[in-house]
Amino acid sequence: MASINLIEAFQDFKEAENIDRPTMMKVVEDVFKTLLRKKYGSDENFDVIVNAEKGDLEIFRRRMIVEDGAVADPLAEIAYSDAVKIEPDFEVGEELYEEVNILDFGRRAILAAKQTLASRISDLKKNVLVKKYGDRVGEIISAEVYQVWKKEILLLDEEGNELILPKSEQIPQDYFKKGENIRAVVKKVELKNNSPVIILSRTSPSFLAKLLEIEVPEIFDGLIVIKKIVREPGERAKVAVESYDDRIDPVGACVGMKGSRIHGIVRELKNENIDVINWTNNLQLLIQRSLTPARITSMDLNGDNKQANVYLKPDQVSLAIGKKGVNIKLAQELTGYSIDVYRDTEGEPQEFDIDLEEFSDEIETWIIDEFKRIGCDTARSVLDLTPEELERRTDLEKETIDSVRKILKEEFEKE
Repeated sequence: MASINLIEAFQDFKEAENIDRPTMMKVVEDVFKTLLRKKYGSDENFDVIVNAEKGDLEIFRRRMIVEDGAVADPLAEIAYSDAVKIEPDFEVGEELYEEVNILDFGRRAILAAKQTLASRISDLKKNVLVKKYGDRVGEIISAEVYQVWKKEILLLDEEGNELILPKSEQIPQDYFKKGENIRAVVKKVELKNNSPVIILSRTSPSFLAKLLEIEVPEIFDGLIVIKKIVREPGERAKVAVESYDDRIDPVGACVGMKGSRIHGIVRELKNENIDVINWTNNLQLLIQRSLTPARITSMDLNGDNKQANVYLKPDQVSLAIGKKGVNIKLAQELTGYSIDVYRDTEGEPQEFDIDLEEFSDEIETWIIDEFKRIGCDTARSVLDLTPEELERRTDLEKETIDSVRKILKEEFEKE
C-alpha cells in the first residue's frame, strides 16, 4: 500500500504540538473522504485508517457479498463470483473488506489531496496560534530578537512563532540586538491576509501593571489593587494603588525597602520615573497627590467642567508641570480633570506684574494659552524663565518667544 509520501504532512502535525490527536485524525479522514466521494460518488462504505506515527494511511472498502445477478447497489454490494476472485473462502452474506490502492485515484487527485491536507494543517496551526495568544493578551512574555527593522522588531517565542514589536510600542530609549531576549506584554492578535499577527508592547500601561504584579506579591495576591496607570514611556509613569488590608501601606509595599521592588522595574523601563500614589475618592486629594512631587498651596474645583485651578509657590510650579509638561499631562490623565497651574505669591513681597491677557492685542491668544499651560499667566512669570527654558517647556519657536519677551520687557520699561 503506497503511503504517497504523507510523512512530510504528518511531520507538520507533530510540529504543531497543540493540535490534538483527534483533530488531526479528523482532518486527514475528511481530506481522503473527499477524494473517495469524487471517485465513487459516496464515502459511506469506506474506512480511512490513519497511522500518524508512520506517516501513512490505509483505506478499506466494505461491501456485502450477494448472489450473482442480485447486486442492487454496486457501492455497497459485490457479486459472489467477484468476491471469490479476491478471496476464495468467501460466502454469500459475508462482508468483504478490500484495501483501496491510493494510486488508483490518479496522480493529479493525490497531489490535490496532499495540497488540501497541507492547507488544512496550516489553517489549524494558525487557529491554534490565535487561540494561544488570544488567551494571553495582557500577559508578559519573553522572546528572542530575530530581526531588527526600522519600523518594527521580529521576535521568536520558545516554539519559533513569530511576534512583532512595532516601533510605536517600544520605549524611545529601547535598543535591541539580534539574539537578545526581551520582555513585553501581548497587546493584541490581528489577522492580516488570513495570517495571525501577534503584536507586543513595552509602552502599554498593562506592561507596567504586570511588572508590578511580578515584583509585588501583595498585588499578585489581590491585597493591593492597581486602580489606574498612566505613562509617558521612558519619561514618567503614575500608578494609583489601593489596599484592601488596612495593615498594608500600598505605596510602601510597591516601592519596597529602600526602593528594592521598584528599582528593577525602573531599569526595565529605561529609567522611567515611577510615582506610586495612594488612590482616593476625594478628588481634591487625588489631584494633589497626582501632581507629585510638587506641593500645592490651594485649589479651586469646577466639577461641571472637570476643571481644577491649582495654586503653588513659584518654586513648585516647574515641578508640577515637569519636564516637557509631562507631569501635569499625566496628572490630568490620571484624574480626568483639566488642570491649570497658577503661581501663588500671597505672603511674598509683591512686585508690580501684569496679567498676560492684557497683552492680547499684541500677542496672539494661542500663544498666551501656551504660556498659561506651563503656569506662566503673568508677564513677570514669563520673564523669570530663560528663553531656553521657555523653548524647552512650550511648543513655541525661539523667534516667537524672543518677540513675546521683547513686548513684555518694553511694557515694564514704560513704567
